[in-house]
Amino acid sequence: MSQTQIDQAESIHNQDAASEPDTKQKSRRPANTAFRQQRLKAWQPILTPKTVLPLFFVVAIVFAPIGGLLLYASAQVQQIQISYQDCTDSSIGAPLYPNFAAIPSEHYSISFKNPTPPGSLPTWSRNETQVNFGSKSVVNTSVCLLQFYIPDEIGPPVFMYYQLTNFYQNHRRYVKSYDQDQLAGKYRSNDSIKGSDCDPLRVDSATNKSYYPCGLIANSLFNDTFNSPVKMNTANDNAQNETYVMSNKSIAWPNDRNIYGKTVYTPDEVVPPPNWRAQYPVYNDEYPIPNLQEREDFQVWMRTAGLPTFSKLALRNDSSPMTVGRYEVQIRDYFPVRVYDGTKSILISTRTVMGGKNPFLGIAYVVVAGICVLLGTLFLATHLIKPRKLGDHSYLSWSSDQPANPVLGRRPGSA
Repeated sequence: MSQTQIDQAESIHNQDAASEPDTKQKSRRPANTAFRQQRLKAWQPILTPKTVLPLFFVVAIVFAPIGGLLLYASAQVQQIQISYQDCTDSSIGAPLYPNFAAIPSEHYSISFKNPTPPGSLPTWSRNETQVNFGSKSVVNTSVCLLQFYIPDEIGPPVFMYYQLTNFYQNHRRYVKSYDQDQLAGKYRSNDSIKGSDCDPLRVDSATNKSYYPCGLIANSLFNDTFNSPVKMNTANDNAQNETYVMSNKSIAWPNDRNIYGKTVYTPDEVVPPPNWRAQYPVYNDEYPIPNLQEREDFQVWMRTAGLPTFSKLALRNDSSPMTVGRYEVQIRDYFPVRVYDGTKSILISTRTVMGGKNPFLGIAYVVVAGICVLLGTLFLATHLIKPRKLGDHSYLSWSSDQPANPVLGRRPGSA
């Protein structure tokens, strides 16, 4: 072969090599590690009667004492609850003051260590009064007077709650109907409020001004007012009735108080919500814009409840006990509940390390312990009377006339 032919062959070979694609590709194989190759150590327990049966009894042994302690703690809470939604109804409610009548038994519940004397069961009366919120706001309101007996010295601390039923604060549209920036005290223009979550109470159509505070939650604020319980003097002397002073301070969570701020609005920029007009007809020098940072009752209400029956703290006393005796509480009745078939109550209560009176958690623990004992006993009896061989392949077959295939779990010749 001549040199020319050799050169031509090398040239053709180089051209072919240059035209061939690079067949070597980057590997997509996962790295050879225990994690990437799924070789991590794992615990794979084999559930046998000897391992499962003790678990039932261990759970029962642990849960039963916990449930008993929770029930005991709940039983130590002393409280009285009185429903008063019918108190100011002239047809079915209490008589006019100064007359008092016994409250129907279905309207109250009492839980004290000592029994209430038969002649000291709760009574009620009603009255009418005028409340002045300013020169332009005089409101006629009904007053419910509740008298009840405390047979034990309770507290401190002592708490007064109001309880509502059939009030759905967990409704989706209700829960989101507020503006966080407005509550924090920041300026929000009418246009920004129109685009907020405060629907349907964003802007007043008559004045084209924003509501402050806007939204459904703020507008529906519980506005019944309670005075501190007054201990009635039952002696035949000239001693005065004694007031058990309770305060509406420190009733909100500390974190809740940090959410609210004093607003930068001026009175001419906003209007009160519709249900606030009795107390605040307008915002001006005589009716200043409320400082939500100081309104702890408002902050308690704004923390929406998850169930239609809920209690919210209204008053508290952390320093002195509530002594034995008969007390009277006056309630100014503003908040309507009969329009939606609800009820409202006052609840005077103590607490334990587990909180207020709520036996549900203790009952749940006891029930779980009982179920575990029942199932453990049933399975143990089954295991002792008719034991089952562990790993017996015959249980994989639905017929006993032919042995089952230990691999496929079916009879020979079956499809």
